[in-house]
This record gives sequence, C-alpha cells and structure tokens, in this order.
Amino acid sequence: MLVEPLTLGITGVIALAVLVVIGMHVAYAGALIGLLGLVMSIGITRVPAGEGTLWDAFLAGFEPGIGIAGIVPFAELAHYSLSVLPMFILIGYMAFHARLTQGAFYSMRMWFGGFQGGLAIATVFATAAFAAVSGASTATAAVFSRIAIPEMLRYGYKPGFAAGVVAAGGTLASLIPPSGILVIYAIIVEESVGRLLLAGFIPGIVSAIIYAFSIWIRVKLKPELAGPTVSADWATKIKSLGQMWGIIAVVCIIMGGVYTGWMTPTESGAVGAFVIFCLALSHGMTWKQFLHGLTESARTAVMIITIIWGILILVRFLGFSQLPSEIEGLVVGLDMNRYWILLIILLMYAVLGMFMDAIGMLLLTLPLVQPVILSLGFDAIWFGIIVVKMVEICLITPPIGLNCFVVAGVRPDIPLLDIFKGIWWFFVCDVLTVALFVAFPGIVLWLPNQMFNG
Repeated sequence: MLVEPLTLGITGVIALAVLVVIGMHVAYAGALIGLLGLVMSIGITRVPAGEGTLWDAFLAGFEPGIGIAGIVPFAELAHYSLSVLPMFILIGYMAFHARLTQGAFYSMRMWFGGFQGGLAIATVFATAAFAAVSGASTATAAVFSRIAIPEMLRYGYKPGFAAGVVAAGGTLASLIPPSGILVIYAIIVEESVGRLLLAGFIPGIVSAIIYAFSIWIRVKLKPELAGPTVSADWATKIKSLGQMWGIIAVVCIIMGGVYTGWMTPTESGAVGAFVIFCLALSHGMTWKQFLHGLTESARTAVMIITIIWGILILVRFLGFSQLPSEIEGLVVGLDMNRYWILLIILLMYAVLGMFMDAIGMLLLTLPLVQPVILSLGFDAIWFGIIVVKMVEICLITPPIGLNCFVVAGVRPDIPLLDIFKGIWWFFVCDVLTVALFVAFPGIVLWLPNQMFNG
C-alpha cells in the first residue's frame, strides 16, 4: 500500500490546521482536505500493493471520491431538524425590532436596582432574558452595549467594569435556548435537538445567577466599582413585568412546546418567530427593516450551513482513515482517570478558543473528540453543555475574545484593555461553573430526562 490510511488521516488534519492558520475559511479548508483525502483514501485501495504512484492513486480514486463528496452534504443536511436553525436566527433579528431589550433591561433594573451593583446585576439578568429570544452572543453584547453601559456610566460605574459585565452577560446566549451553537452541536454528533435545548436552560440560568452573585460580592469588596443603588417599590416592580411578556411568551412557546412534545423544535421556533414578528410590527417595524431581517437571517444560516457541509466532507474522509477510532483506542487505553482526560480536552478547547471562532472549533474537533467522550462513559448531551460553556469562556478570553471586541466596537471610548480587565472575574466564575456541572451532571440532565421519562 502506498500510504497507510491512518497516516493519510494525520496528514490531512495537519494540512487542515495549516490552511486555517494561514487564513483559509474553515468551510473551504475542510471541504478541500476532505475531498482530497477521500480521493486518495479510495485510490490507494485500488492500486495493487507495491505498484503505481500517488498520482496513480489520485486518478484511481478521483471519480468515486468526487461522487461521495458531492452526495455527503445533501445526504447529511437534508434533515428536518436542521430547519430549526434559520428559525432561531430569525427570532434574534426580529427581537431587536420588537424592542425586547429595552423592556428586559427596564424590568430587571426595577427588580435588582436596589442591590449593591444593582444595575450590573440587572444587566446580567436582562441579557439572560434577551438570550431566550436571541441565541446570538455577539448580537446580545452589541445591543446591551448601547442600552446598559450608558446607564451604568451615568450612575458612576467604572467603564471597564460596566463593559465587562455586558461582554460576559452576552455569552449567556450561547447556552440559553434558542441557541444556534446547541443546534449545530446536535447536528454534528447526531443527538436530539430538543434534548440539547432543554439541557441548556437550567445551566444558563445557573450561570446568570453565579454572575449576579459574583457582581454583588465584588462590589461589596470594591464599592468604588459601582454607583448608588436605584430602588423601586413593589408596585413598580410588578408593573415592570409587563415589559417582559414578549420574552416570556417566546420562552413558554419554545421550552413548553419541546418539553411537552406538542411541537418539534422547528415548529416551536417558527411559532416563536411569528410571535416576535407580530411584536416587531406593533413597535413600528418598517418593510425595509423586515426585509433586512430576512436577508441577514438567510445570510447567517447559509454561512453556518456552508461550514457544516464542508466539515461533513472532512468527517467522511476521517472515517475512511480510521483516525477517530485510533484516537479513541489510544485514549481509552491510557492508565488515567477519565476526569483527567476530560480536563485535558477542556484545556484544549480553552486554547483553541483563543484563536478560532466557536462554530469552526466545534466542527473541527468534535469528530475526533466525541468518540473518546462516549467511550469514557460520559453523556453526549451533558458534554454538549460543557463544550458550549467552554465556548462562552472563549468569547471573553484574549486574544480573540469576540464579545470584548464587539463591546469595544460599539463603545470606542472604553479601551479594549480595560474591557479585558473587566472580565477576569467572570472568567473565574465560568471556570467554577464548569467544575460545578462536571461535579453535578444532574444540573444539566435533569430537565431533558424529565422530558423523556415523564
């Protein structure tokens, strides 16, 4: 045999890493390496042992390799479950025009403004609420940079602290349904979209509570970070909840529909998008804004699907090379506690997240990591939430820290260095939250298990 399949797989992974590092888009890099790998994998099996060259193998495998690469994207993506993705993206764009951000921030401010650091706490819970209709971390960070930061600065909050709160709070959209990242994870590992969406709900709320509690502690320790409290009476607090009814309605539709089984995730997403659309119309959304929302939703969905089909071709090549099964056997054979192996995998994600976007990172790593996780006895749904939580950490970790750059873009008056200084406390909180979910997996699995056992 000219080249061992395993050697070909390792070479392909190295070549892929090089292409991504030099700037090629991950979708095209994955498709190119996957296509060439399929051609060569098939070709070397058709060339008699000890005869021919690599070029002969290429020619022998060209036609069947091209055929497989052409079939894979449609065969893998022509699934009903994938249609949930554009629905969730559309909800996020319509939510902005429905002015749900202002209502969420006002209501949370009335409820939590009386605490020390109350405006920062209100911002965290408002971003969590908006995450329930957005699903996009960067969009959440951008919107609240315009709404919450000016209010906090007006009350004397330190700029870096205020910006850090918004950058960290925006990450909650990665975990709280409707989360596009969770849908992508489900598609890659062929798990239930409904179970993953339900699994993200409680961890998302827990993350928000930990953020809020940490803000309270930090302001207690350093009162100069925040300004005076802004209290409201009970009548005002209760009345302010009326500003939240749109968000509550969408949450009930998506979570309730999936939990009870009355609707599929796609159907609940479609109904949720219609509700948000009606709200946006009632708040004066113009025809031009509506078309812009549809166009941007379609553009984003196509971008994500393009990345997926490119990586799926790569995954088929890796299957031919047997590289995932070889890595699985190697890791399982290690004389090491499975939690140490899990820690190594999570550290790998922490490092990769400093240099790659979330979707590309998941698509490139999960085909190799997921078989190892399953062979170690970990639950795939639980690991999905852990990985997405790592994605949240990467969104605020330098040098990429995409949410920090988004906030800096909206608020150029706040230096990027100050924003990174403002998020270190939340980084510690995220690490502790991951440890909590690892120690107590029931936090993640209780709700989806209730759905399927009830």
